[in-house]
Amino acid sequence: MVPSIELPANGWKPRKYQQPSWMAWQSGCTRELLFWHRRAGKDEINLNKHAVSSAQRVGTYWHMLPLANQARKAIWTAVNPVTGRRRLFDAFPGEYIENMNDNEMFMRFKSGSTFQVVGSDNFNALVGSPPIGITFSEWALANPSAWAYLSPILAENGGWASFITTPRGSNHAKSMYDVVSKNVYDPVSNPRGWFTEILPADVTGAISADAIEEQQQVYAGLFGEDMAELLIQQEFYCSFAGAMIGSYWGTEVAKAEIGRFKFLPIDPSVPVNTAWDLGKAVNNPIWCFQVVNGLPRIVDFYMPKSDDLDEWCDWLNEQGYNGIDYVPDDILDPIWGAKHTRWDLLKAKKRKPSLIKRIAVADGIHAGRELIKVATFHRSMMEGDERTERMDHGVDGLKNYRREWDDDRKTFLDNPFKDWAEHIGSSWRYLGLAWREIKKADPPKPKPKVISYEAKADGSVVTNLTANDMIRLNARRGAKR
Repeated sequence: MVPSIELPANGWKPRKYQQPSWMAWQSGCTRELLFWHRRAGKDEINLNKHAVSSAQRVGTYWHMLPLANQARKAIWTAVNPVTGRRRLFDAFPGEYIENMNDNEMFMRFKSGSTFQVVGSDNFNALVGSPPIGITFSEWALANPSAWAYLSPILAENGGWASFITTPRGSNHAKSMYDVVSKNVYDPVSNPRGWFTEILPADVTGAISADAIEEQQQVYAGLFGEDMAELLIQQEFYCSFAGAMIGSYWGTEVAKAEIGRFKFLPIDPSVPVNTAWDLGKAVNNPIWCFQVVNGLPRIVDFYMPKSDDLDEWCDWLNEQGYNGIDYVPDDILDPIWGAKHTRWDLLKAKKRKPSLIKRIAVADGIHAGRELIKVATFHRSMMEGDERTERMDHGVDGLKNYRREWDDDRKTFLDNPFKDWAEHIGSSWRYLGLAWREIKKADPPKPKPKVISYEAKADGSVVTNLTANDMIRLNARRGAKR
């Protein structure tokens, strides 16, 4: 601790219901997953964890929200209406701060530690010393790949991670809770375990029933009574029921999960086709599917970890996914600094690209919705099934693919919200068109006619063959002689 500077600052102490999380963290718990209701002080307690930890162990600390612009608004520039100070200065007193960089949302402390407010939308582009303390705020809305990327770093340096959120349907945050809540932290018997907690408002008492009722009336005016009730249950009572608000396909995916998520062995007699979206860097999701008996089977999902198209093709070839690659027409745009296009590269890698016709986004969203209604999805109950792990990430993207909300006009816009799930949703829109093209190109073969004969009492024989059938049958018999 830096001499003469007291942390936590400004006399802060955890509220009564916050104490179990704070005490577990202080006793050495390095992994926490907290589903706390709206306005329960999730960011507040974690900013104070950063302050204390940065004085005790010199290193890099990140407070991460789903998008960088959200991080700036919610944390970096936000003012605490109770104290009148910026939220940052409630946790990090001015005498503890060596310098600040507003553009980078970066602080350096007199202890030698640094703190930065960042977005998980570009987690793989963050540079500098590897962090030893990370808060994943609004985790249910964040890109789950951020934890897959950063967890080995924290494991290596013995760092800590705190995930704080309210529920957003049954997505990756809920799946994570189902797994890690079985690995309960104990400072003696299981120091590497997790502290997990679900805290609704009727448990904390932090928000009155009257205030929640007033909020429900506001929601009802914006979204209608039914949606208002779902929002209240989600935001204040930590309910996982229902789809993400504004989700295009959340309801359809939830229905599909009831009976059409199952183990799907890949049929070797049917080609595995792919549907791509092409974004920047690693935002290039690829759905892998078969059409069997006229219906789509979603057998795999691939999210490249690099922007090297050769690597993507090599991965697909290694899996034996050598059907048609359905791609958007921007694949024909020249690569910067080169004369060839990504279409040319696919051809050079012996792939079979096919352009998806350009249609309105709304029509693509409808096609994607209709696809979910009839598709079967691979999901294995076997632990460690890599296809299932990849598919879960893709399905989370479908659940999180949602309309943009205009907070000024208090309405949803027609265009999709641009976050980690947008490209996954876009590639699914293309798949919604692609599988129908395959279905039209490969009509079902007619069943062979069953020939019947019936002997009559007068010695005659009656058959269901027509005269043309008899001629063709005799011709085939003659050809065999």
